[in-house]
Amino acid sequence: MGSDKGKAPSPNSTVSEKVRNRLEELDDMEEGSQRELLNLSQQDYVNRIEELNQNLKEAWSSDQKVKALKIVIQVRPRIWSMCSDSRAMPESFTADDVNDTAKETCLNWFFKIASIRELIPRLYPWQLGCTCHIFIGIQETLPRLTAMIRGIGDPLVAVYARAYLCRVGMEVAPHLKESLKKNFFDLLASFRQIHSDSVQNQLVLQRVEIPVYLTLYSPAINWILQCVSYRAPETLLTEMMERCKKLANNALLLNSVMWAFRAEFVAARATDFIGMIKDCDEAGFPKHLLFGSLGRSLACADPPENERLSILNEAWKVITKVRSPQDYINCAEIWVEFTCRHFTKREVNTVLADIIKHMTPDRAFEDAYPQLQSVIRKILNYFHDFSVLFSMERFLPFLDMFQKDSVRVDVCRSIMEVFIKHQQEPTRDPVILNALLHVCKTMHDSVNALTLEDEKRSLSLLINGFIRMVSFGRDFEQQLSFCVEARATFCNLEPVLVQLIHTVNQLAMETRRVMRGNHSRKTAAFVRACAAYSFITIPSLTSIFSRLNLYLLSGQVALANQCLSQADAFFKAAVSLLPEVPRSITVEGKLRSSEAFLLDFISNFLSTLLVVPDHPEQGVLYLVRGLLNMVQDYTWEENSDAKVRVYISALPLLAAMSQDTYLYAIPKVDSNETLYGGDPKFLAEVNKLCETLIGQVLDHLKALGRDEGAGVRKQGTLAFSLFGCLLAHGDLRNNKLSQLAVNLWNLSHKHGYCDTRNSVRTLEYIKHQSQQPDMAHLSEMALRLSLQSRA
Repeated sequence: MGSDKGKAPSPNSTVSEKVRNRLEELDDMEEGSQRELLNLSQQDYVNRIEELNQNLKEAWSSDQKVKALKIVIQVRPRIWSMCSDSRAMPESFTADDVNDTAKETCLNWFFKIASIRELIPRLYPWQLGCTCHIFIGIQETLPRLTAMIRGIGDPLVAVYARAYLCRVGMEVAPHLKESLKKNFFDLLASFRQIHSDSVQNQLVLQRVEIPVYLTLYSPAINWILQCVSYRAPETLLTEMMERCKKLANNALLLNSVMWAFRAEFVAARATDFIGMIKDCDEAGFPKHLLFGSLGRSLACADPPENERLSILNEAWKVITKVRSPQDYINCAEIWVEFTCRHFTKREVNTVLADIIKHMTPDRAFEDAYPQLQSVIRKILNYFHDFSVLFSMERFLPFLDMFQKDSVRVDVCRSIMEVFIKHQQEPTRDPVILNALLHVCKTMHDSVNALTLEDEKRSLSLLINGFIRMVSFGRDFEQQLSFCVEARATFCNLEPVLVQLIHTVNQLAMETRRVMRGNHSRKTAAFVRACAAYSFITIPSLTSIFSRLNLYLLSGQVALANQCLSQADAFFKAAVSLLPEVPRSITVEGKLRSSEAFLLDFISNFLSTLLVVPDHPEQGVLYLVRGLLNMVQDYTWEENSDAKVRVYISALPLLAAMSQDTYLYAIPKVDSNETLYGGDPKFLAEVNKLCETLIGQVLDHLKALGRDEGAGVRKQGTLAFSLFGCLLAHGDLRNNKLSQLAVNLWNLSHKHGYCDTRNSVRTLEYIKHQSQQPDMAHLSEMALRLSLQSRA
């Protein structure tokens, strides 16, 4: 024997004794396995099989080769190593390339397997070892194994043996199609055995219904047919189909044919398959399952155009008669795609009506949410025109069947995703608006205190996408009414309220554009109504920076539309809100200092205040003073320079306000340049405020000088910043101001912390400007500015 090579033979042992010992060992293994697996539950059986599998591996590792026959596949590496010069063996070698030693070893193993007396324990190890048959020739082995399976009496056991043989055959010899084909025809020959008296009596004994029993065959038959039909020519598929047609009680086989054959083949012969389905016996295999299999093929390939309506009618005649709601929806869900793919909303609406009719009684829809969701997805895949979609009478009633909250929200989400993706133009279609408002309200109403922020953000994006696609054209009042309704509907989602405020502000600016800035009494009242909408909505927001920015933006919009009192109210509200800004805010889930955001807002605010006229009942520069007072009283972070930076930022604004003509203006809005016209009292107030701010900055610089560490670095940076402000906006012909600028330059360079590159560029700019007319005074100042370094 191959495993005994190189061992000295025992004087008392003979060939007959060896054979007897081997057979006894095999008998022990077989009888023990049969005894152990009797009277076990399904789970116990599975556990025992796993245990035996582990025992087999241990037997192999402990050199008990006979006991380990079921993992004989591991023999292949050993035989491969015995081939002459294995490194030179071609990948696609034949038995003629294998030396005698390897062939002998391979044959030795198969002789051991052949010694097993029972058919099935002998058959499966032999199939398992098919990868080794190539050493001795696979062409003879596959037909032999095919013939051996004919000896299995139980048709269910036989069909799975054939399926496994096909699996092995496809792995080791996919080119030997004839053996696979023969295996299939053997299956057909033995198929009538399923309906024999012996099998029927056994089913009665086991209390198994014939439809349930037949479904056990489907996986194996499907696999066999897939193996045979893989890359098979059209003639072979046609031959197989004709053979199945001639067989009595062929519903099971027909079902597997439609599963396994190419979708194009089935679709081209859909009418023929329907005729075969009609001829099948309903008792053995339900026809709705056959139509389900046909529907899957037709979802992947198209039948002839002139046959499509008759195909749908024939299928639905059977589907609508299915009594079990679960069986019905399983089949109907498949055919919805065929209907959507080839027909109009009329046919789809009819299908939806039929589904509602079958799934509503006894709330059967509660057990079919996955299938109903699939129906919705398939409809949305083919109907992107929402005016068509919502004109289906049964579409919204179909949505009403989704009464589980989480499922209903998922369905609404899928509808909105398709709408946002495919809706190209804004819409005012009342059918679409009413339906999508209902869909969006469903998503909004699912939000509660336990809803995660990510979920809120996701739902808000979808609702905002809908709001942006709503347009009533020149009917601005209708657009505003829609926003009023939407605000009441979506009050729990802050990003949606923000979007609505932006939408209304945009509406006011669109009104201004249409009227070219010349409002009539009607449009003036309308833009004031827009301002009122925003003013009422903004306080309901929880994010303080959203409120600040929207107050500023809405005030700018009101100002552009000549709504001065409304603009004034927005700006005053923003100033009043500043003390409430917290020291830190949450940004993308992380706690961050609010200082940078606040400084950015104040800078934007200051640039707007240039064109805001003073209120006739308030003092000069009352908004600027109010803002600076709030900055003064605000509790800034410890050791922060933010307040001083605001003061420095306010100086360019005050300088711009003192000019005869402002840098920019809003049409039809009189700014302070018009109201005061360069009045000396106004200029005196501006200069007085500038002196106050500069004094505050200088006091802060003096305080920083007492700190030899980080203080002097901040001192240099702020001094250089104030110097730049005076250079750009101050009148340096004033000797006092010029001397202050020189002192600030020297202070910024005193400790060597100033950016040398910026200093050089600034000095070059001053020298260049000094060459301009009326700028000669800069030449003298440039001579007084020196560059210093810390070194």
